[in-house]
Amino acid sequence: MDTETEIREARPEDAAALARAVLRTRAHMRPWEPYRTEHYYTAEGQAERLADGGRRWFAWAGGEIVANATLSGIVMGPLRGASLGYWVDPAHGGRGLATALVRVVTDAARDDMGLHRLAAGTLLDNHASQRVLAKSGFERIGTAPRYLHIDGAWRDHHLFQLILHDEDPPRA
Repeated sequence: MDTETEIREARPEDAAALARAVLRTRAHMRPWEPYRTEHYYTAEGQAERLADGGRRWFAWAGGEIVANATLSGIVMGPLRGASLGYWVDPAHGGRGLATALVRVVTDAARDDMGLHRLAAGTLLDNHASQRVLAKSGFERIGTAPRYLHIDGAWRDHHLFQLILHDEDPPRA
């Protein structure tokens, strides 16, 4: 990751920049993404995503979002877990940005949110993402047939997890 890149948690006012980023990377991301309506690529669509209850972190360079990591499906209680997803603008790929971003998110999940476990999945042939997860300490725990509807079809995914700690959860 270069020194001119800043990573920080998302803010509601980031919606327009996020819309520009998803529109700019649309063709590149198509093989790894579910079908998206045109509304998704607008500032309004991204404002709705930013308000959906997940937590997001962005990498910024040159005043634009160039990478995103999201924790979704956050569950407290005895699970204390979430699902991790991320992407990097292809113009900024291969520089360690995804690994740096995942490290920031896993640290926040453990230290700030008190989560125990993170889950992630990749398409079987997404070797770059699998390398990011491996470098970030995730272990592959299996393969799920027809796991997510991606690019117009149900696709198999390798599943990964990262155990953040083994401390007891707070008692209710």
